[in-house]
Amino acid sequence: MPSFSYQAINEVGVTVSGILEAESADSARTLLSSQGYIPTKVVETGATAKSSFLSAIKRRLGSVSTPDLIIFTKQFQTLLAAGVPIVRLLQVLENQTQNDTLKTAIALIEEDVKKGSTLTKAMEKHPNIFSTLYLSMVHAGEVSGTVPDILLRLATIIEHEERVKSDIKSAMQYPIMVMIALGVAFFVLLTFVIPKFADIFTKAGLKLPLPTKVAILMYQLLSHYWFIVIGGGVLLILALRYYIKTAQGRYVLDSFLLSLPLIGPLFVKSAMSRFASIFAILQTSGVPIMRTMEVLTGTIGNAAISREFDRVRERIKEGQGIAIPLKSAKYFTPMVIDMVAIGEESGNIEAMLRAVSTHYDDEVAYAVKQLSDAIGPILVVGLAAVVGFFALAIFLPMWDLTKMVKQ
Repeated sequence: MPSFSYQAINEVGVTVSGILEAESADSARTLLSSQGYIPTKVVETGATAKSSFLSAIKRRLGSVSTPDLIIFTKQFQTLLAAGVPIVRLLQVLENQTQNDTLKTAIALIEEDVKKGSTLTKAMEKHPNIFSTLYLSMVHAGEVSGTVPDILLRLATIIEHEERVKSDIKSAMQYPIMVMIALGVAFFVLLTFVIPKFADIFTKAGLKLPLPTKVAILMYQLLSHYWFIVIGGGVLLILALRYYIKTAQGRYVLDSFLLSLPLIGPLFVKSAMSRFASIFAILQTSGVPIMRTMEVLTGTIGNAAISREFDRVRERIKEGQGIAIPLKSAKYFTPMVIDMVAIGEESGNIEAMLRAVSTHYDDEVAYAVKQLSDAIGPILVVGLAAVVGFFALAIFLPMWDLTKMVKQ
């Protein structure tokens, strides 16, 4: 006979708990009632724990791509706007979804909603799929009764951010490929070409120039101490990855990226666009200003700028408005500050922020193009440096060898 853990209220109003055996949960409740208890929670032990454990595993395994999330959000919005009941809607989405992780999440959300949970609470159990921004906007939609409108705005935000990320990735594909090719060429020349010439130069008794000595030294390190080089490199990478996962490490890395000549301005403009668009949509959706700043802190995507949001939020609590705290914060551009100030004065901050977002969308596109244009010359310089190094390492001694033969 299965066992059930229970919580119940006894005859004097005190909550008690324990374990009893019964044929079913209903039988357990009946048994408790016959003993003068009012059952508040009856859960089968073992099976439920196993089910909860498996559910927790399913919630965290796998991944959901951005296109899948966009399609889910749009389908959710369309069905909800058409008046389809939420449980039936989730059943339809579960059948239509191809991604196994998302399908499992929808099924679990459906179960929670059937038990009386709100949509936001049900989605909160799947943080690997639904971000803080997503959950905050859905919650605002539930409170205001405008979930279909909120989902439409969410789909727009997700599509926009995916487009920006795609543009940046496209701009970086060519330089990454070139850097990989340079690394392979450097390794081949160092391990196969340099040793052969080094033997010739050593047998000839030549005094080797500095580039040749450096090349031979690097070859000896790779050939005799390769395990130390590889082990040290792996340990360094692991240590850096561990450090970057810490709050301080992430802050240091993001601060460094923001200070780089070409990449820094691109990241700042992207963050300003994200700030303005999310702020405008959350305010239009009725999210309180302090909650909006909390959401922005968690979704801006840069630890250095997130710290500035924390400082701004603290000053907003003191009643200083929004524009004044932004003036004392790093990274916020004069345009953002001025537009926010105008919006506060006119009472139309959402429209001002939408204009800022549109402007910085164009700025990000232009910055990506600038980065692409600048990468070409930088790679040419890097290629010239590698070729020049090996040319000097090989041809300087060859020149001395030629002069020795002539003599």
